[in-house]
Amino acid sequence: MSMSKEIILEEAEKHNVKFIHLQFVDILGTLKNVAITVDQLPDALDGEIMFDGSSIEGFSRIQESDMYLNPDLDTFTIFPWENGHGKVARLMCDIYTPEGEPFAGCPRSTLKNVIAEAEEMGYSMHAGPEPEFFLFKLSENGEPTTITHDKGGYFDLSPVDKGESARQEISIALEEMEFEVETSHHEVASGQHEIDFKHTDVLRTADNIATFEFVTKKIARDHGLHATFMPKPIEGINGSGMHVHQSLFEDGENIFYDPDDELGLSQEAYYYMGGLLEYAPEFAAITNPTINSYKRLVPGYEAPVYVAWSSRNRSALVRVPAARGQGTRVELRNPDPSSNPYLAMAVMLKAGLTGIKNEIDPGSETVENIYNLCDEDREEKGIPSLPGNIKEAVEELKQSELMEEALGDHIYNMFIRAKELEWNDYKKQVHSWEIDTYLRKY
Repeated sequence: MSMSKEIILEEAEKHNVKFIHLQFVDILGTLKNVAITVDQLPDALDGEIMFDGSSIEGFSRIQESDMYLNPDLDTFTIFPWENGHGKVARLMCDIYTPEGEPFAGCPRSTLKNVIAEAEEMGYSMHAGPEPEFFLFKLSENGEPTTITHDKGGYFDLSPVDKGESARQEISIALEEMEFEVETSHHEVASGQHEIDFKHTDVLRTADNIATFEFVTKKIARDHGLHATFMPKPIEGINGSGMHVHQSLFEDGENIFYDPDDELGLSQEAYYYMGGLLEYAPEFAAITNPTINSYKRLVPGYEAPVYVAWSSRNRSALVRVPAARGQGTRVELRNPDPSSNPYLAMAVMLKAGLTGIKNEIDPGSETVENIYNLCDEDREEKGIPSLPGNIKEAVEELKQSELMEEALGDHIYNMFIRAKELEWNDYKKQVHSWEIDTYLRKY
C-alpha cells in the first residue's frame, strides 16, 4: 500500500511505536541509523531531521557537514519486536543537502538515477537476491568466533542443523515486515545458511537487503549466535555469495521472454547478458568490494570466476534459470553480501542497459563445466576470469568510464580512495600464513 504522512502517524499510534530508525547506507555499504522518538516523527516525515555528514565515511567534508534525511514513506515498516518501551519502526532515507538537492554521495540516490535511465528506455528492473550468511557461536564474553554451531550440509534439517530455529524466526520476522520469503535452508558449509526473498522492483530489493542483514544479525544475537555476511570467514570451505536474479519489465510484461527463441530468451535478454559479461571485470570492485571477497572467488569452491554464460550449469558467471514466461531472468553469480546493495544494483543495471543500447553479443553459451577446463581450453574458448584481488578490481574500475557514469564522480572517487587505503593497509600486515610458512624456514 502507498503510504502517506497521515497513514504513517496513524499506524505508529495504533501499534504503540515509540522509536523510529531513520536508516541509510554509506558508500562502503554499512547500514547507518538515526533513532528518533515518535514525537519527532512528523518532522522526520517532512524531511527536517539533520545529521553530521562529515562523520560518515566518504560523505562530506567538515565544512559541508549538514545533511538531511529524506525518508521514503513507502518504506515505513514496524519491526516485530519491542525494546522494552514499545514497538520500533524504520524508514529508509535518501540524503539531501541543505539546499534541498539529492546528495551526490547517497548510494540510494545513485541507484535511483540508473532506474530513471531504465525508465527512459521504457523498462523497470526486477531483482531477486540469494544472500548467504554464516551463524557462529559467541565467546564467553559475547565476542563473535568462527566456531560453527552445527555440522550440517546442503538442505539439512534439525537436529543436525541447530540454526533452524534462528533461521525460522528470521523468516517469520521478515514476513511480518511484508517480505515475501521464498526459501530458507542450510547451505553447503557448516554453519552456512540462505534465505531468499521474492523478486520485486530493484529499489525495494536494495532496501530489503539492507533490512534483511540488520534483522538477521539482531535475531541471531537473540539466539546467542553471531551472523556474518563476510564472504569467506573460514579457509577451505565454500564462501557466502549473493546471486542476483534480474529481469526487465515493460508495461507489466517480462521483456526477457520470447517463446519463439530456442532458449525462450528475447534479443534484449541476450544483449543484457552481453552487457553484464562485458563490464563484469569493471564492476567487480563494487559487487565484490572487500579483500576477503576474492578469497571466495577462487576455483574449486563453486565460485563463479569465469566470464561466460550458460543455461545448463552453474559454473558460468551468468546463468539462465529454467523458468520462462513472467519468470524469465538471468542470474549474476559473483556478487557477495558485503557489497553495498544500492551500488551493486546500480552497476549491474547500468551494464545491462548498456548491453541493450550497444547490442552487445554475449557470445555462445558455454555448455561444458568450466571448472573442469584447463587454462589453455578456457583461453581457446575466449573465457576470461574476473580480477583476482581487490587491487586488480579497483584498477579495472579506475579505467571504466561507464562505472564512473553509473556511480557519479563523488562516489566513484571516494570508493576508489577507500579501497586503495584498505589495500595499502592490508599489504603492511604480517599474516599467520607467513609466520607458519617462513618463520622456521628462514
